Amino acid sequence: MDSSVYVHVEDVRGEGSEQVLDRIAGYGVTGVTVAAASRRTRDVTPHGSSRVTVRGDGAHFAPPEDLFGGLRLVPPVQAGAEEEPLAALRRATAERGLRLHGWAAFLRSAPLGEACPDVTVRNCFGDAASAEDLCPSHPDVRLYAVALGRAVARQGVDGVVAEALHFAPYGQGCRHDRSAVPLGPMDAFLFGLCFCGFCLRRAADLGVDAGAARQECARIVDGVLGGDPPAQGEVTRAALTAYAGPEVVAYARARSETVTSLVSEVSAAVSAEGSRLVFLDGTGSVKGYADGLPSSGLAAHDSWQLGVDLVALGDLVPSLGVLAYARDAARIADDVAAYRRSTGKDRELRVVLRPGPPDTDSADRLAAKVRAVRAAGAGAVDFFAYGLLPYPILDRIPGALTG
Repeated sequence: MDSSVYVHVEDVRGEGSEQVLDRIAGYGVTGVTVAAASRRTRDVTPHGSSRVTVRGDGAHFAPPEDLFGGLRLVPPVQAGAEEEPLAALRRATAERGLRLHGWAAFLRSAPLGEACPDVTVRNCFGDAASAEDLCPSHPDVRLYAVALGRAVARQGVDGVVAEALHFAPYGQGCRHDRSAVPLGPMDAFLFGLCFCGFCLRRAADLGVDAGAARQECARIVDGVLGGDPPAQGEVTRAALTAYAGPEVVAYARARSETVTSLVSEVSAAVSAEGSRLVFLDGTGSVKGYADGLPSSGLAAHDSWQLGVDLVALGDLVPSLGVLAYARDAARIADDVAAYRRSTGKDRELRVVLRPGPPDTDSADRLAAKVRAVRAAGAGAVDFFAYGLLPYPILDRIPGALTG
């Protein structure tokens, strides 16, 4: 079974590539997935050169002039990129017989959003909702995403793992958000929809009354902000239709065309560079990241909320990544099986597991999850992430793979 461990360039640099790769190779995995273009985080790194690592936004390589020259959006360059850490990793992994995948956060970039606020999402009130969230409908963002995919592929990686190549939910990744108003799941969903001019136009072209959808979202959310009780229950198309009306549901569903067409363009660009795209659906993270206890709806059934059409993508991308952030192995098996039904049997599914808290409390539980992933029809299992986990937690991986 194909497998890899996610790593960050800062962790490899801090501990030394020889030590890190020898340790990873000893886990019995077949590859390494490195953050080639990452987003801003602050991580506790238990065995790093520092116990807290602040990671920046941007690429760990120089953006090629032939790809980004003339584009309005260019990824910031990370400190140390001039040392070409990805090229060094490519050589070192090849020496050990390991594959190398390049992982990139496509539409999450606070520096780009702060420099060009017009390319970020706009909520139903016209507010710039998050500097970090770039709108996949915006032409400049789409050009940027295609160039970034091609640039990562050009680093000589076997696959380009595309994180955040879709819409984001309300509040995703905003560490210092504050709200004294309780929003129910459906209110938060409506608050997170983008109504920028490009999204409105694309929906209207598909026959949706986008203006009516925006007015209804604004009416509902404004009422909750003014003291109306928030709606309870999970976000489903039926519940949303009853709560907000059919035009809002049609508007939300129209976003899948935006995402599908963008993923198609990025996948073609990656293929042209001799690599392959792994589309990482973020729904599993939205549902289970905090505690490993996702709500009852399966991730594959809720991916439409991010504009992800799994059936359409199953015909476009060679590989799809599933974030299986759940404590229960049976739940993971159900999630993976639902993805398999949606994407078809001829597409690779790469399932990402967290070997430690909050999802996994023992080596036996991790082994049970790997067995569940295999039984549900996935072709690969990956582990997140090397620098975040103590060595004893990482040492669960080889037993899980062989068990």
